[in-house]
Amino acid sequence: MKRLLVAFGLLETAFPDRIVASAERLAFDNPGEGTLRPWTLPMARLEGLVFCWLVLTGRANAPAVARTLGVIGVPAFLAPRRFVTLALGTAYENPANLELKSWVVPATRLLGVCYVAVALFSQRARTAETTDDSR
Repeated sequence: MKRLLVAFGLLETAFPDRIVASAERLAFDNPGEGTLRPWTLPMARLEGLVFCWLVLTGRANAPAVARTLGVIGVPAFLAPRRFVTLALGTAYENPANLELKSWVVPATRLLGVCYVAVALFSQRARTAETTDDSR
């Protein structure tokens, strides 16, 4: 599983344009209409590298990753449409021209719930480990 995750991170690093194009076909009724901001593809490359680093370093970074997921998850759950609008405005120069497929906003809310759950369960597991270690 670890190799598969690292392979995905490396693919995102090497071919961010293909990953973004695939995501656009999945999420937009009008893929190809968006004009990416200049930093979008370099940030996707960086995301791929960070993803690989996190997978390879494993548990050492788990608390920071869990907190980050929690911070991202709360607004994605509470205000998914606003979250998507902000994300599109960050990545695209013309976000108003993009037509989202009907599943994107509900999926964003679900992803937010998952992120918050990971953060909460991760905290609970760390607390349990600390309690077990102190015995």
